[in-house]
Amino acid sequence: MVQLFLFVLFFAFGAAVFFLIKKTRSHEFIIPADLEDLLESHVAYYRELTSDKKKKFEERVRVFLSYIRIHGVNMKVENLDRVLVASSAIIPVFGFEDWRYFNLKDVLLYGDRFNAEDYAVTGDGRNTLGMVGDGPMQRMMILSKPALRQGFINETQKVNTGIHEFVHLLDKADGATDGIPEALLHRQYVIPWIKYMRDAMSRIKAGKSDIDPYGAVSQAEFFAVVSEYFFKRPDLLRINHPDLYGLLEKAFSQYPGQK
Repeated sequence: MVQLFLFVLFFAFGAAVFFLIKKTRSHEFIIPADLEDLLESHVAYYRELTSDKKKKFEERVRVFLSYIRIHGVNMKVENLDRVLVASSAIIPVFGFEDWRYFNLKDVLLYGDRFNAEDYAVTGDGRNTLGMVGDGPMQRMMILSKPALRQGFINETQKVNTGIHEFVHLLDKADGATDGIPEALLHRQYVIPWIKYMRDAMSRIKAGKSDIDPYGAVSQAEFFAVVSEYFFKRPDLLRINHPDLYGLLEKAFSQYPGQK
């Protein structure tokens, strides 16, 4: 009986995934002709790069868009959306020259918040801005288009939904989404990272930190939240949390905020 229930549940999820893909309007791989202009206008991280690194970033974006499909669910995907999804993916891995997202195939864009249980955009429980798929949704990511754009529009906040979700994929690269990026950190930094993370989560719960409270939900969310902080406001993170900044420097092999 249990096996039958699991089979039906799996089949239902599979059907939901198929339905989502069927409803999307864009299946082709598209690399925007105005890529450089869009990056310059909308991606602060890109503007801070040297000319040589800008060229490398552009090429990494092109490569990403050549193997990841971006779909709009009941909505049109614009070139800006493609560039922002790709930038969200490349920013965390720009320190790793040959990184590819082998654990991702499709990104679905929704027009609003959605329900993480049934992916609905109407009714109750629509409080999710982004998620990395699992089970039948393996190798998929869902993002709220407004949240994706807002993460790049507001350059002073420490929030970027796109980066947040791609960091979850990086966390997952070692086989476990547990907030311990063993695929990124050298072994000698893993224990210091775990200790710092647990202490920092306790400070967040006690209301003694400027890190987003969502970072105290779990270790996986802590890693994603502080990574947003690292890439959006590295100057502030370096002042307020120098040890954390140093550990994230080592994890991402990047030094944002330093001229």
